[in-house]
Amino acid sequence: MSNFKDVTGQRFGLLTVIKRVKNDKQGNSKWLCKCDCGNEKIVRLSCLKRSTTPSCGCLTIKNIKKANTKHKLSKTRIYRIWKGMKHRCYCPSSNGYELYGGRGVTVCNEWNEFTPFYEWAKISGYQENLTIDRIDVNGNYEPSNCKWSTGKEQANNRRNNHIITYNGETHTLSEWANKYNIPVGLLADRVNRSHWTFEKAITTPKRLRNKHQIQQLFKEGE
Repeated sequence: MSNFKDVTGQRFGLLTVIKRVKNDKQGNSKWLCKCDCGNEKIVRLSCLKRSTTPSCGCLTIKNIKKANTKHKLSKTRIYRIWKGMKHRCYCPSSNGYELYGGRGVTVCNEWNEFTPFYEWAKISGYQENLTIDRIDVNGNYEPSNCKWSTGKEQANNRRNNHIITYNGETHTLSEWANKYNIPVGLLADRVNRSHWTFEKAITTPKRLRNKHQIQQLFKEGE
């Protein structure tokens, strides 16, 4: 106790010491501090002196926000596209997560920051009426696998590649088409427009032999 130093009332960064609290398991003194933002935080004295904890954590958050908005584009459409892309891959509560992050789709390291993504978008044909689209729907978000598409193009891509589970296997429509050697457009037409059962859609021959066979199939249609 002879070495005890009372630092009550002293400031360290954004923290003002309120009082001493119980030491940690190693015997290091700990102090209850109040941050300028209003939050309270218990900090070891050694951390206060070395300025390794200059705030309750709000300073770190502030710096991150500053870094993310230094490009002055945080309110633009292209920035919202970038955020949406990351949310779909990394935020389980995001709409559609099960089709992206839930399936293992990720964003490449280069695009973890907005600026490289923005630079790629500028030289890759980005326009305000286009949306980001993956060439391989099972691949990741990365420069070699992404392009800018119209809403119609992307709708067709989604239609032809939505997820279907059949006999315990889960694949995109295009993967099923490849597996059963059926043109993806034909399979999509059978499933989406003609409303066939999936089993019927993949087991029916690509080319029907005669008019009677065609009529019979449509009589059995759902």
